[in-house]
Amino acid sequence: MDALAAYGEIFNRNVLASGVVPQISCIMGPCAGGAVYSPAMTDFTFMVENTSNMFVTGPNVVKTVTHQEISSDDLGGAQVHGEKSGVAHFIFPNDILLLREVRRLINYLPSNNRQTAPILDLRDPVERADPALDYLIPDNPNQTYDMKVLISSILDGAEFLEIQRYFARNIIVGFGRLGGQTIGLIANQPAVLAGVLDIHASTKAARFVRFCDAFNIPLICLVDVPGFMPGPEQEHGGIIRHGAKLLYAFVEATVPRITVILRKAYGGAYVVMNSKHIRCDINFAWPTAEIAVLGPKGAAEVIYRKEIKASSDPAATLAAKTDEYRKTFANPFIAAKRGYIDDVISPRDTRHRLIRSLQFLEGKEMIKPVRKHGNIPL
Repeated sequence: MDALAAYGEIFNRNVLASGVVPQISCIMGPCAGGAVYSPAMTDFTFMVENTSNMFVTGPNVVKTVTHQEISSDDLGGAQVHGEKSGVAHFIFPNDILLLREVRRLINYLPSNNRQTAPILDLRDPVERADPALDYLIPDNPNQTYDMKVLISSILDGAEFLEIQRYFARNIIVGFGRLGGQTIGLIANQPAVLAGVLDIHASTKAARFVRFCDAFNIPLICLVDVPGFMPGPEQEHGGIIRHGAKLLYAFVEATVPRITVILRKAYGGAYVVMNSKHIRCDINFAWPTAEIAVLGPKGAAEVIYRKEIKASSDPAATLAAKTDEYRKTFANPFIAAKRGYIDDVISPRDTRHRLIRSLQFLEGKEMIKPVRKHGNIPL
């Protein structure tokens, strides 16, 4: 009973400290039973490959209850929690690399929720432009590209600390600097699942947004999202509820928020990814942005259904109507005309515009409704 009481005291302190000071857990050996809930409530969890493991019930209990043979690593090793469960935010091959990365993470964070993150001047010019970004988006809208090329280009010194690199890789979250200031970055990754939002991606991004908001770290959102992942597996798994977590996290955040739409921004996923309609401060778009309820092909199939069906060559008619819709509607200028986009910017100037926007938003204040707390759709 004394051991259980001590566990409860630790958990209590974890919860009271949450959002007050950053909490980091290093799992450098076995962590089993009730002990796993303390690191689970901290902000970042580090694990070591082939050394550390975490599980509520160990292999022996699993064998007794389910008659299933499984090793500690396969049940709750670093790879399992880094790639499948999402419990681990960082995994490393040895203790030395783990501790070095903990120091690197701390360099981005404030000491508590009343401070701002430390400023570090990396001597990277604010006005630096990258002409190569003008050619980052492929001409074929169905062709992929690596979002990390853009991230490396715009951040100070191309330094980016990615969080949960191996989990829900269709969305990228992590810390970097712009003009010396720490920023939290959320970006769709078109190179993985076309950058769609699914259950794991929504949860991963939502928790990161809430951490940044708790510790006064501005949010930058890079958008190329074709929508939410379709299918019965996602629907039955609660994609509605999990997607709502990300929506809730963005709306609740009071830190400076800036969005850049690079290419696709379709349907509800456009709204959820830090759009103007959920109180984002500044929304930019590249000329290649496509902001719409549906993609051009899907929209053409609905709008011109009768014409396509009556055509002697339905495939050619669909292709022509799709191209017509893309040229007429799938561009950022209609959204800009309505005030949903603040400016259509040249890709090469993205870094400069982001830094100037952060300077403009310095000292941002928001009035929040008086309440005990909201009820996030957990």
